Amino acid sequence: MDSTVGAPREIAVPVSVFGSLREELSKEAGTLPAVHALHSAGYHAGTTAATTLVGASGNGAGIAQDAFWARVSEFFQTRGWGEIRHEPVHGAIGFLTSSDWAESNPDEVDPDASCFFSTGFLSGLLSALAGGPVAVLEIGCRTRGEKHCRFAFGSETAIHRLYGQLLDGVGLAEALDAL
Repeated sequence: MDSTVGAPREIAVPVSVFGSLREELSKEAGTLPAVHALHSAGYHAGTTAATTLVGASGNGAGIAQDAFWARVSEFFQTRGWGEIRHEPVHGAIGFLTSSDWAESNPDEVDPDASCFFSTGFLSGLLSALAGGPVAVLEIGCRTRGEKHCRFAFGSETAIHRLYGQLLDGVGLAEALDAL
């Protein structure tokens, strides 16, 4: 653990680390425990990364919305995660969308694959910046053969309701209308 004050220390690793971690954790612990482990590790990394994004306060309050989302996009793009853009689609739900997200692997299409670490990371980052819980649900993934990775975010209640609707087979537009 680094005991210095200021921004957390960062390292660069190849993007292949995501697939390797997912594969090895699934092999050793099973699919669901691997998902939980990657999500939890991502969440903790995201809460730590908040200070890198906005400074020592780790709080995004006081930053204008357009400037905030531009900063978030730059944060991910300069670190090799990919370009991500914010879409305000509903009063209770926003989307973050990327056509080149690092954790996804469109060369190995898998209907069950997903960006588990990223979902946790985004939840931790947004929760720390908001000063309260922000839930994140991946609703699209390039690894599943889709054009974009897309993450819905909002309150835990809104995300759980959205997820429930999607599990019931309701289309995304209809699920958002039902919120």
